[in-house]
Order: sequence, then C-alpha cells, then structure tokens
Amino acid sequence: MTTPLDLDSDLRPDLDAAAHDETPPWWRQAAVYQIYPRSFADADADGIGDLPGITSRIGYLASLGIDAVWLSPFYPSALADGGYDVADYRDVDPRLGTLADFDAMLAALHERGIKVVVDIVPNHTSDQHAWFQEALAAGRGSAARERYIFREGTGPGGAEPPTDWLSTFGGPAWERVDDGQWYLHNFAREQPDLNWDHPEVREDFVTTLRFWADRGVDGFRIDVAHMLSKDLTEPLPSRAELDLLPRDGSHPLLDRDDVHEIYAQWREVFNSYDPPRTAVAEAWVDPSRIHLYARPESLGQAFNFDLLEAAFHGPEFRRIVTDNLARTHGSSSSSTWVLSNHDVVRHATRYGLSGAEDAGLVPTRRAAQWLLDGGRRDEVDAERGHRRATAATLFVLGLPGSAYLYQGEELGLPEVSEIAPAQRQDPTYFRTQGAEIGRDGCRVPLPWRPDAPAFGFGDDGSHLPQPEWFGEFAVQRQEGDPASTLSLYRRALHLRRRLQGPEQLEWIETGRDDVLHFVRPGGWHVVTNFGEADYRLPDALAAGAGGIVLASADASGPVVPAEATVWIATH
Repeated sequence: MTTPLDLDSDLRPDLDAAAHDETPPWWRQAAVYQIYPRSFADADADGIGDLPGITSRIGYLASLGIDAVWLSPFYPSALADGGYDVADYRDVDPRLGTLADFDAMLAALHERGIKVVVDIVPNHTSDQHAWFQEALAAGRGSAARERYIFREGTGPGGAEPPTDWLSTFGGPAWERVDDGQWYLHNFAREQPDLNWDHPEVREDFVTTLRFWADRGVDGFRIDVAHMLSKDLTEPLPSRAELDLLPRDGSHPLLDRDDVHEIYAQWREVFNSYDPPRTAVAEAWVDPSRIHLYARPESLGQAFNFDLLEAAFHGPEFRRIVTDNLARTHGSSSSSTWVLSNHDVVRHATRYGLSGAEDAGLVPTRRAAQWLLDGGRRDEVDAERGHRRATAATLFVLGLPGSAYLYQGEELGLPEVSEIAPAQRQDPTYFRTQGAEIGRDGCRVPLPWRPDAPAFGFGDDGSHLPQPEWFGEFAVQRQEGDPASTLSLYRRALHLRRRLQGPEQLEWIETGRDDVLHFVRPGGWHVVTNFGEADYRLPDALAAGAGGIVLASADASGPVVPAEATVWIATH
C-alpha cells in the first residue's frame, strides 16, 4: 500500500527559524483521537468499555502517534443517549470506573505525552440529575424548576404542549410531568434543557470546568455549543415561524449572540491555568458565524464538519479547504478536519456507496438512506470505499490545522449495519419509530484480536453486537502487516509530526480539477488524485530530494494512481 518509510530517519524539513521563535499551542495542529469509552476496551468483562480498558491500551494509542485523546462522556448516565444524558458532571459512571481510575488513566496518558480532552454537555442534563429530580418534587413555581425550562400547556386543561416544536431526535420537544407542566427537551425526553439565564447553572458549570482542569485535563469539547442561550419570551413562536427566522444571532433557540457571554466567562477560567486549557465547539451554525466560537476570547477552536459531509470530489474538497482556512485566519484560530465521528456513518462506507449525487443527497444522507433501506453490504463497493477513505485521510493529515480521528478508522472499519431492532440503543431509532436508523453502527466495540471473545474487546461480549466479519479488521491481524490500514495511519501520524510546519499551504495547479496538489512550508507536497485515471507527477517533483515518502496505494515511479494520495518531501 505504501512506500517503505524509516520512521527513525529525520525527514523534518529545515524551516525558517523565525517561524519558530514562539512555540504555538499544542492544539493548533494536533492529531486528536476520539474515544467512545463504552466501545473502546472492556477491562472488567461486563460488556461495556471502561476507563481501565483505555489505560490498558495506552501503548496502542502511543504507537499511533497521536497528540491527544478526546473522551466522549464517561459520567454517570442512564444511557438514554449513549452517555450524553449526564446525571453527574463531576464523577465517573460506576460501570466505567472511578475517579481514581480516571486519575490513573490521565497520568498514564500524560506520561506518554498524550493530552486529554473531555466532553462537556451543557445544553441539558439527564432526567436522573439531582437538580431535575428536585425540580419534579418541588412543583410549580419552585426555585428548582427555574434551573430548567418549564411551561404551562395549551388547550383545555393544559393538555397540549406549549408549542409544536420537534425534538432533534424526533417527536415533540416538550414532555408533560405529573402535575401538568411541560419541560423543554431539544433531544431525548430524558435530556431536559437547562435554563442558562439562571446564575446557578452558570456557576455550576464553572465549578465543573475547574473540577476537571484541576485534575489535569488539558481541554474540553463542548457539545452543541450553539444551543445554550434561548429567548423564550411569551408568546412562543410556532415551528413554522421558527423556520422562517434568520440565523443571524437573534434566533430564539439557535446560535444566539448572547451565548458568547457564557464562553467569555469560560475563557477566563481556561486562561487562569498554566498552560491555558483549550476548548473546541461543536457548533452547527452558518459558516459565516463559526469564527465567533473559535475566537481567542471565546472557546478558541470550533469543529468544521464540511469535509465530513462532502463527496469524494476534488473541486469540493478544494473549495472547503480554501474557505475554512480563510475563516480560521480571520478568527486567529486553527482549522479542524473531520471525516468520521460517533454521529455519522463511517467514511470507509460512505465513500463506497454510489448514487448520492444522482439523488441530490450529501453522502451522510445517502448513507442514512442506505441504512434505512436495510444496509446491505453488497450495495457497498468496499474496496473503493477503503481506497477513497485512505486517500482522503492522507489529504486531511497533510492540511494545516487539527485533525480529529475517530476510533476504529485507523483499522479501516466500515459501518456495522446488521443490528437487530431489539439490540439498538440510539434514541433516534425509537423516537422516529424506525424512520431514522441512528448511530449505533459506528459505535460498535472495536475488534482487537480475531479469535478472542468479543474480538478482544472484553471477555464477556459487547454491549452492541459485533458482526462475524469484524475479525478481518482486528488490531492483532493488522499490526504485523506493513500494507495494513493501521500501518498506514501509524506511518502517516509519525511522519506528520516531522513534516509539520507553519499553518500555511499553497495550491499548485495540476491541469486537472480532479487532482489536488498543495505544498506546505519546508517542501512537503501532498497530491491527491480524486479521479479514475492515473496522474503523472511533474518530472521535477518526482525527482525531488526525498521523493514519495508515503502513499495510500501502490505508487510506482512518478504516477499517482486513481483515488490515491501521495506525500512527497523535496528537502
């Protein structure tokens, strides 16, 4: 798959010393590996991944060459939404371990030079949270209910919800309690929205941030960062009226300008530590407003999901990269690049599905439709999906900015579609009565060994079913194979550290819109052939000092194969 590479050789280019007078913060060009703790490794054989399981695999994480891990929620939770329904923000779910286990894991990761980012879920709590249980018991007009968003119903006896709003997961966005009032939940009914106008809510989250920062956590990923602030002045608009309102900072529910008052306070907290703690926003907003979350006085960085939703198409990739680099330059932040995460069909499968363009669908919607239609594996060109996925990954790892990788993509894992209804866990599936299949297929526990129980995930099964074919992708099977996807990721991540320079790139015209070529400072060239015909490198480039040092497919001589990426070092 790749040109052999001696990782011990010094391939880092000589860069302008002036560019390195001040060491930039670690997160600006980090490779961050997302761990979904319940599906990574299970140390106590209960079928659920845990913190000691992560600690047991730190050698694996270090061998990848990542700079940081991002942990999806590990807090006490009833798992109504895979842990994003948090019952206690300052503890560990007993099924996943203890605070002592967290501290041991954190220390072990730090010892190997790996930073730790934890998920913060501030829009809503679990309905099992002490505050919400207090609100239910306290009744109408109580101070406890003011921490959430309770309203009287409409219609005779208040039997109808306050509005016709819909939850993101399907169904009504309001739930009635025993005394007749209704509470707002923009996600599952087990996730009541907090009232961020309440000073106790703001104070409590500052306490939570300090709790984890004091333990040594390096940064925070902020879930649905654009939804905290709300204007619920009566009369409340209808769903149709909401849909017509502009997304310019004045919308009652989404991306309000005043949400940045919250993040300005958080930034003061982050900057009170040495080094300052970092944060990255999950903010689904108009591209023209994402910089507001990425400013130094706000969270500092924000996710860019454009490539995650893009087709494997050269002009589209180039436009997205150009636009996002311009936006981050304006915010003084660095860009973020994502191809897979815990919420979408894995990109090795998305790229193997045909028909998205013909149906007028972005690839994520095409993949969702494929799941809904039965998720048949024979409808996926697995070889092409894998070829495109590795090419896209090397393209992304060559870009300036942070790369966020999702657990299992380094194994080339495809989506698991064969999950029976009774075994599903995603609330989206149940709240839409199966009209949306949900996200369980990318959350199936990892395969570590091909012939072990639960493929080495744990000794007694896995909380989501692993298919028989999972063993083909097991870590143990790939570790000794220099042509494996795992070997490619390891080489790429280690080499990326040596080649990384200032956050710049220059596009080099190739004469083909399906072939993208950019060069980074120091002579690091990245060439991706999105087309179906081979591309011949310019003679001068092919004959450069280092030549091709990494390729996603067999690259012989000066030719970049179809749907492949090569890295070239000319210094």
